[in-house]
Amino acid sequence: MGKHLHITTYIVIAMVLGGVVGYACNIAFPDPKAAKDVAGYFSIITDVFLRLIKMIIAPLVFSTLVMGIAHMGDASTVGRVGVKAMGWFITASLVSLTLGLIMATMLQPGHNLGLPLPEVGTTTSLKTNAFTLKDFVTHLVPRSAAEAMANNEILQILVFSIFFGTALSTLGEKGKRMAGVIEDLVQVMLKITSAVMWLAPAAVFAAIASTITTQGLAILVTFAKFMGGFYLSLLVLWSLLVLAGIAFLGKRALVLIRLIREPFLLAFSTASSEAAYPKLLEALDKFGVDRKISSFVLPMGYSFNLDGSMMYCTFAVLFISQAYDVHLPLGTQITMLLLLMLTSKGMAGVPRASLVVIAATLNQFSLPEAGLLLIMGVDQFLDMGRSATNAVGNSIAAAVVAKWEGQLSSGPTLDEGDESDTADGAVPLHKPDAAQA
Repeated sequence: MGKHLHITTYIVIAMVLGGVVGYACNIAFPDPKAAKDVAGYFSIITDVFLRLIKMIIAPLVFSTLVMGIAHMGDASTVGRVGVKAMGWFITASLVSLTLGLIMATMLQPGHNLGLPLPEVGTTTSLKTNAFTLKDFVTHLVPRSAAEAMANNEILQILVFSIFFGTALSTLGEKGKRMAGVIEDLVQVMLKITSAVMWLAPAAVFAAIASTITTQGLAILVTFAKFMGGFYLSLLVLWSLLVLAGIAFLGKRALVLIRLIREPFLLAFSTASSEAAYPKLLEALDKFGVDRKISSFVLPMGYSFNLDGSMMYCTFAVLFISQAYDVHLPLGTQITMLLLLMLTSKGMAGVPRASLVVIAATLNQFSLPEAGLLLIMGVDQFLDMGRSATNAVGNSIAAAVVAKWEGQLSSGPTLDEGDESDTADGAVPLHKPDAAQA
């Protein structure tokens, strides 16, 4: 059994053990304060792991993206790939937002909750003015490249890397030395990533145990209708994404789904899309996506293609309106969808960003912001599904764009499955044809 399968198996085991240990701690420490203290000790492991991920994200995104752009050769190629990627992202965004509206309308998760509703005037202390169009546009450009990397601002790193990589590609022979240094940096960062990823099972165990310790299983029963409806909606969205992949990639799309199971589980169990980024790069390498495409499209996707998060925004807003028995006409819903199309693009890198976007939307349409308090208790469980969906959507997007660009080589087939792993289970760090492009 290869290393790749080992880690996946360990993650699944860690999820189960985390649930069992968390439930035992929830029973053993019925006092909320004591349970929170115990959960705090568990969360140390998760916090350390996520800090390690954040430590490597900026240099990994910068180095892989710069080399990807440099290998593309000219600015016209970069522009062409960017336009194709954005076309996919906008379409996927509209589908995700619309699906959230349709599913919430059909399932009516907010009706007959049987719970006392928070007072309409209750505040949530979330800053709802952080997602204006003006702020988003000005936030695109970093005041300092160092500041963007220090704050892990993926979108700003993306902008700087595009300038850097494009300039490097125009230097020709003069830029070979710098390109070699950055190429070496890519290899170093991937080695560090490989080491950090071996801590993933421990982080998964701690994340699940911490959440169950404080929330218990009872909260899942109380909000079963809302959570069940949301995960059913995610299942429909996953199906649509896979069907779109099959439409453009054929049956090989099923191979891609198999290859991304580890980053999918990692994003799900840690509720962090960032945690899955390095493993998504490796999975796309194995699938046959040229690194110069994946290292360009994935960072863009982390800012513009958060399919799960966007579907959650429309689903949650309708849930709250139903809970307070506020009817939203179809025209208002369409307006809300278009507004979310813009505001959701500022989510990347913002803690509990979906809640902030939802709060801003509630305020915009005169819906009770206090309704957020209904979903805050289970948001961690919902964030797990959102993060995993984002990983699926971005991997399919990268593979499709690579196919459009003729940069998708033959990889493992559906019949070969896991036996396509290398001898030690590791994924090639960099595709030879990408390095020689």
